[in-house]
Amino acid sequence: MAMPKAEGPLLHAEGQVPDADAVRTLAMLPFFVHGRYPRSEFMGRSLSGGIQWQSTKAFFERIRDVSLGLTALGLSRGDRVAIISESRPEWLIADLAILMAGGVSVAVYPTLADQQARYILQDAGARWVFASTAAQVEKIQQVRHQLPALEAVVVIEPPASLGGGSVLTMDEVAERGHARIVAAWGGAKEFKDSAQAIQPGDLATLIYTSGTTGEPKGVMLTHANLVSNVHASLEMFPVGHEDVALSFLPLSHAFERLVSYLYLSAGVTVVFAESLETIARDVAAVRPTVMTAVPRVFEKLHTRIVDKGTSGSFLKRLLFKWAIDEGRRNGLLRGLADRLVLRKIRQGLGGRLENLVSGSAPLSKDIAEFFFACGFKIMEGYGLTETSPVLTVNPPSAPRIGTVGRAIPGVELRIAEDGEILARGPNVMVGYYNKPEATANALDGGWFHTGDIGQIDADGYLTITDRKKDLLVTSGGKKIAPQPIEARLKASPLVAEAVLLGDRRKYPVVLLVPDFAVLERRLRDLGRPPASRDELPGRRDVVALYEEVVDALNRDLAQFERIKRVAILPREFTIESGELTPTLKVKRRVVEERYRDAIEKLYGSE
Repeated sequence: MAMPKAEGPLLHAEGQVPDADAVRTLAMLPFFVHGRYPRSEFMGRSLSGGIQWQSTKAFFERIRDVSLGLTALGLSRGDRVAIISESRPEWLIADLAILMAGGVSVAVYPTLADQQARYILQDAGARWVFASTAAQVEKIQQVRHQLPALEAVVVIEPPASLGGGSVLTMDEVAERGHARIVAAWGGAKEFKDSAQAIQPGDLATLIYTSGTTGEPKGVMLTHANLVSNVHASLEMFPVGHEDVALSFLPLSHAFERLVSYLYLSAGVTVVFAESLETIARDVAAVRPTVMTAVPRVFEKLHTRIVDKGTSGSFLKRLLFKWAIDEGRRNGLLRGLADRLVLRKIRQGLGGRLENLVSGSAPLSKDIAEFFFACGFKIMEGYGLTETSPVLTVNPPSAPRIGTVGRAIPGVELRIAEDGEILARGPNVMVGYYNKPEATANALDGGWFHTGDIGQIDADGYLTITDRKKDLLVTSGGKKIAPQPIEARLKASPLVAEAVLLGDRRKYPVVLLVPDFAVLERRLRDLGRPPASRDELPGRRDVVALYEEVVDALNRDLAQFERIKRVAILPREFTIESGELTPTLKVKRRVVEERYRDAIEKLYGSE
């Protein structure tokens, strides 16, 4: 295939890659951290009883012992070992232990159903699996008969009964490895020499795309892909050994995993939240200085802050609105607004949080401006699993809200004739595992085809306008980008999710998921009767509230973009129900299929 003709500027981010001699591969990262950042409290997990800490020394030794234990079990260079676990220190320990032994770690989302997990384990040919809990072990055991390559499951939190010799505990694997260290003089040196023999071009990981449509594809990333991305990102991300990070996004996703490598490289103290449900508690306990999240988390946080700030007396609501407006303007009375309101918002997030990083999907401009107004530095970036994943970052010294920033050092971007963003650099994958045709299509012409539509301005800032496959083309031939419109709708506190539809139809319609807590409070404030969440979407007064939100947006849209009809859905989208990916992106095709009847009613008189 011929490469699409590019239009607009060809970009290369200028900058010097940091000295990479100390960390040429991820197998050398634990040695670097152990020598550079000795600390009694280096890696932790926030639980109901407090933070469970590990020292740098204990963290390194656990990685080393598990790595040697894997080789004692028979792991050879290039063998695939899967991890199916919630984010926690043991996830990183297992990952780095696999890499130091020359293996290939295979990330599996713990929220996947047994057959979805089976597909990944089977496709990757995994010989071992690290599983977090008895529930994850049971998931694997349900499909074990379909996984002939699988030799054993290693459980992190062992149940009372393991149920057979093919299930080991992580402690048992570590004990085998530690025995190899103490059995013979020079064992530690031999281990380091073996890790140093791993080459940058060796395959490090398979990360399976979450698959909003079709079956997942295993993205093959080498040590060089990931290490180059760590070094380049470090130039753009102002963190160091005095920072404390709270991590709660899934490490099975490329974004948080790369960030965790970056934290280790910079000596950042990392504490893992117990779960997504405990984030508020864990923020208060950890008091982080830096935190990464996906846009949906920032949207929920924005809603919570606004809802709290606009409840209560008229004077309180007026003061909150004035303070946010003053923060946006950064005006002469910013200091007073900070003392009266904005500082309290920051104290609600631990009081030390300064840097926020948003990735995985476009962040609404309104949401970004809100957090800047509150006194946070919010950095938005862009990338894909196939690019390790970072391609662009908004530089902290010159952020441009509404864009995803400029290309990081070593990365080139260009815009194809049809508007698609193309990229190349040392971070671009080597291909999709077992899928040569898909690989050839994705890397056609030596450039990675992102599938995203965007624009690059004269200063090199990239703006994402939509997914190439998500563009709606009306029956009249008009093209509508749904994501910007959906983001505007979700800026309303009443709206939790919005899905714009209209492909091959005369006009666009929208499915709206209420933020039920906000909706119930709004009805109470208006003096209207309560109802069950199943009943609320059908009430005329409730529909009218959401039509007001849509009507306000329609005034700013082109005629062909204006939303003609609205359907209110009775429940929120969840990962478990299949409407969201593990990184909280809407699976548009699943939603369309599940709510087909509601959609057809919207077009009933088309």
